[in-house]
Amino acid sequence: MLNVRFIKVLYIDLETEKIRIEQRDDLMPYLGGVGIASKLLQENLDPNFEATSPKQPIVFAIGSGAYIFPVLSKTVAMFVSPLTGELGESYAGGRMAMSLLMAGYDALVLTGKAKKQSYLSISTNNIAVKDARAMWGLPVGETGRAIRDNEFNGGLSGGKRSIIRIGQAGENGVAFACVCVDTYRHFGRMGLGACMGNKNLKAISIYGNRSIPVLNPKQYFKVYKDIYKKCTSTDMMAKYHDIGTPVNVIPLNKAGALPTLNMQKTSFEHAENISGEAFAEKNLVRKMACTGCPVGCIHIGMYRREFDKGHEYEAISVAYDFELIFALGTFLGIKTTDEILAIIEEVEEYGLDAMSAGVCLGWATEALEHGYITTEDTLTELKFGEPEGYIKAIEYLSTGVNKFYKTLGKGSRYAARKYGGENFAMQVGGNEMAGYHTGYGSLVGAAVGARHSHLCNGGYGIDQTMKEFDEDILVDKLFEEECERCMTNSLVMCLFARKIYDRQTILEALNSIGWNLTNDDLTAIGKRIYQTKLQIKNTLGFQQKSIKLPKRFFETPSMQGQLDEETAYRMIRKYTEKTEALLRENL
Repeated sequence: MLNVRFIKVLYIDLETEKIRIEQRDDLMPYLGGVGIASKLLQENLDPNFEATSPKQPIVFAIGSGAYIFPVLSKTVAMFVSPLTGELGESYAGGRMAMSLLMAGYDALVLTGKAKKQSYLSISTNNIAVKDARAMWGLPVGETGRAIRDNEFNGGLSGGKRSIIRIGQAGENGVAFACVCVDTYRHFGRMGLGACMGNKNLKAISIYGNRSIPVLNPKQYFKVYKDIYKKCTSTDMMAKYHDIGTPVNVIPLNKAGALPTLNMQKTSFEHAENISGEAFAEKNLVRKMACTGCPVGCIHIGMYRREFDKGHEYEAISVAYDFELIFALGTFLGIKTTDEILAIIEEVEEYGLDAMSAGVCLGWATEALEHGYITTEDTLTELKFGEPEGYIKAIEYLSTGVNKFYKTLGKGSRYAARKYGGENFAMQVGGNEMAGYHTGYGSLVGAAVGARHSHLCNGGYGIDQTMKEFDEDILVDKLFEEECERCMTNSLVMCLFARKIYDRQTILEALNSIGWNLTNDDLTAIGKRIYQTKLQIKNTLGFQQKSIKLPKRFFETPSMQGQLDEETAYRMIRKYTEKTEALLRENL
């Protein structure tokens, strides 16, 4: 979309291997990223098929400023979620946005199922569906190495390539399987890995080497330098480079907002031992950045793993952040940084979403305690604070070794409906909870969010900044922020940079590369995209007013104290009135 007035979309039918390219000027009002991805998903999905059907499409899209400005580094994936049965939306950094841009595409639409286990090879001048039968069953890391050898002859790609791939969890249809992007980044939530597995698609390799001129270099470089300076010379993003998001562990723990032991508690007595500061002192060995980002927020930790008797060790490097420390740490009662990294490594190699995996195992641990399930189901002891059982369970879950793990692989909501314990299956709308029990903002925000994520509207952040609770003001703020993030996610902006990319900065950036937008245009774009998402959800049968929240959200005190169930449901109804009004607007 740079220097042209159309969106270039690459369509690939994996079943027939037919390829077509369209130049879509009608998509320009959706800006880019999540906007064009939402519209393309709406055009290609079929509500008559199950979410798990390979006939359902997968859409990838880059933003209107992807790689052109600092921290506009992500790619969005849109799909029908096998976890929730409705809108699937996930974001990943790494090199994918840059590679798609350099290959010449703004969006990629995948339909059909490959006739055999395959991977896609996409480059500037060539597109091919290739045999991946030898890679099927390989862990995520080995798959990446195999494709690098196949496609890039040992790495001759000039840093302009990206490889996304799934592990055994995706191959076996685990509803919260993730997709690994360039080793340390992921399309984590909502089950994109299962969607790829259902299509017999192990991986996608993307390589681009074209040169793209900037038509107004003087204005562009002025804006670029101003944004770069904000990223590197102010404190707006300093915490993300320093300790990173794990800096949140101690403050949330002190505030009584850190979900612990399947959210039986909201503080963890061992929080100091697994804090961001503890990881930095004991395990941190490297910081990395996504391509096009000067910040370096990816924190790599190292631990030693014994692989044989006789003091035979290997050093394992794995990325960590707050959400992983919550889901695979406090939520399971794990007390040391090394043990958390060991669990993360297992999750990474099998290709699971770490947050859903941890929350599902938290439910399973408590379900085992209450007798809803037995060790004949789990095949191992699951006990809070003991990592060995969880490491084994991750393998069993990813490979679906028995009926119980196949059921758990459909998410905690589904498993609890089968076995019992719905009141402590900590999910919202089928999506396992995030690491915040801050108040009505986090809970209602996830319930009404388009993809039931804490990142839909940042309700947890609103909780922490509101001086006095007012449900009407909070509902308004959630709705306004949801619309705003629909717009900013069309750039596609890393949300860590949301303070840097205010409205004025966004306008200056986009207009310097050929857009002619106003503040009112940005508002209309956000509403248009949100309306499209709501239409998709309605098409897939989602009813906001029918959502049911687990009782534990109201039993375990939040940062704001005990939450009232009727207040939460009343807020959901008020929010639904706003979305119903938005659906009636002519945008």
